[in-house]
Amino acid sequence: MSKYRITLNGQVYEMEIEALDDSAAVERNKPQTATAPAAQGATAVQTAPASGAETGDGAVVSPMPGTVVKVTAAQGDKVEAGQPVLVLEAMKMENEITAPKSGVISAMNVGEGQTVAGGEALFEIGE
Repeated sequence: MSKYRITLNGQVYEMEIEALDDSAAVERNKPQTATAPAAQGATAVQTAPASGAETGDGAVVSPMPGTVVKVTAAQGDKVEAGQPVLVLEAMKMENEITAPKSGVISAMNVGEGQTVAGGEALFEIGE
């Protein structure tokens, strides 16, 4: 068994990894999910597509700073809850920003290539 120490966001985690022999090997080319006990102070990582936070007035704000790389809906378009409206690139990852509710895009505040700040209004959904 090998021991490793990892520092992540200023937190130090220690882990032990056991090498498996061929009799315990898993099928090749089959996706595997690793599980490990949570380290003290560890937090879960969200793996679902990013969704902008909706304010009370129907505005959808950016969950993080980034660059708009694709806009898939325009002002006046009808959208369904969960439908992708734009793609925001942040830290070299593309994040789909989806409509939090069904309605009509009443305002599109951003365009492709535009840099946005976290919390900035991206679009608005009306009834």
